[in-house]
Amino acid sequence: MSSSFELSRSLSEDRPVVALWGCQLGTGARSCVLEEEEDDDFLEHLVLLRTICLGADGGDELHVVAVDSRNTSGQQQPVPIAALRSSLLTMISLRGLELVPPVTFVLQCGSGPVYLSGQRVTLG
Repeated sequence: MSSSFELSRSLSEDRPVVALWGCQLGTGARSCVLEEEEDDDFLEHLVLLRTICLGADGGDELHVVAVDSRNTSGQQQPVPIAALRSSLLTMISLRGLELVPPVTFVLQCGSGPVYLSGQRVTLG
């Protein structure tokens, strides 16, 4: 089962618009896609990943989460960013991971649930 949410807040005309987002990866949905905003051609959009957390029903199997985004050469290739196991590491906090949409998060192994949360930022 997959779920995602967004909550946005506009600070002012000259400040960024920040939207909280989250998704769940598991057997029902192995990936989560954050698309480009089509109506804002002249604005810069960023996806900031803040936390990756293993759900209580995750078991003690290895859960590997990867991000699939364009690299500097314009190619798309999944890159593992987290390996979680309930007996060793159940959550990580990230800082400084800024991605340009479209971005796909993929549960490469494990059955989940794994929860991802972060922010979508629109810069004027």
